[in-house]
Amino acid sequence: MLNNTCSLKVNGAKKSTRKVKPLPRMAHHRHPGGEKQPVLRLLFWETTTGCNLECTHCRRLDVSQRLAKSDLTTEEGLAFIDALTATQKPILVFSGGEPLMRPDIFELAAYAIGRGLIVALATNGTLVTDQIAGQIKSVGIDRVSISIDGENAETHDGFRRLPGSFDRALEGIAYLRAHDVPVQINSTVAKHNEDQLPGIYDLAIDVGAIALHLFMLVPVGCGMLIADNIMLSAEQQEEVLHWFYDKSKAKALQMKATCAPHYYRIMRQRAQAEGTKIDRSTHGMAAITKGCLAGTSVCFVSHKGQVFPCGYLPVEAGNVRYQPFGEIWENAPLFETLRRPELLKGKCGVCEYIKVCGGCRARAYGEVGDLLEEEPYCIYQPPIQISKTLDN
Repeated sequence: MLNNTCSLKVNGAKKSTRKVKPLPRMAHHRHPGGEKQPVLRLLFWETTTGCNLECTHCRRLDVSQRLAKSDLTTEEGLAFIDALTATQKPILVFSGGEPLMRPDIFELAAYAIGRGLIVALATNGTLVTDQIAGQIKSVGIDRVSISIDGENAETHDGFRRLPGSFDRALEGIAYLRAHDVPVQINSTVAKHNEDQLPGIYDLAIDVGAIALHLFMLVPVGCGMLIADNIMLSAEQQEEVLHWFYDKSKAKALQMKATCAPHYYRIMRQRAQAEGTKIDRSTHGMAAITKGCLAGTSVCFVSHKGQVFPCGYLPVEAGNVRYQPFGEIWENAPLFETLRRPELLKGKCGVCEYIKVCGGCRARAYGEVGDLLEEEPYCIYQPPIQISKTLDN
């Protein structure tokens, strides 16, 4: 259920409170026979909130050095995988917290792979040893993403709040590459590392990564506590995404802008100015996907079994402990709302790029408590909105 007030608590003290607007009333219906079912492409499973780091930007406030008693058990995890594969075959990403803290993580991964899923692992890399890398390879995990948030130890370790985490992450990458495991670098972009993006890009190539995914900071969890100090302005985000577009043309890495739906508007603007056709041969996977995928082809399952549109949008659609996943994915009113772009408000609602961008629903929710409001970190003014302003 969605409460009308959302409070952020830190060490038991209320930090901030905002009013949360309820979703529009919609008929709760099942898809009739013959109607196309929503296809889930990517599912992130927060296998635990246990983590050996205390990152300043973490989307959670309740991370712990230990596994949580509320984590889905092994049996519950296996049952969840069964329910998932009964209706959908997404790429399943084991995330956290730190998933390698779960002693059963490879049992769960092997079971999911046996059920026909492509499985990836999202880790901070510091717990990857030669033995762990060998297990990742032998189980059949398709890709491992490792977070690198600076071009050097000073920046990365300061953000991750663990001295030595940068070197340990690079060591983990080396072990993975020695076992021929594909590695993806994830990097959260904020003021602390904006000027280091070229260095992070070069580092990703140097360590043998196949992909670089940039994440624009979303003000949730711990991110709410630091957003005012380190979050890039809308203008700065625009500059970063133009740089990202230029680097992506080199095709040295698979590149993806995450939590940055306005990139897909920028990509089309730039391609049009260059006279370039957008397809997979020119723009890779970015040509066949769109901006915000929350609840439309992506979702997130928490360590407690809660189902959310994404890991940064804390509005619950259901819980796999009490309801089959397929039923939640196909029929939850929250997801039905997110699958209707015509409900978007403000300039997102009238933007000609609505179907390829859609604005970040999590940032809209984080800023004003309404997940249908306009993207607060986009500088673009749609022609229709400009016309209405002039008419007034």
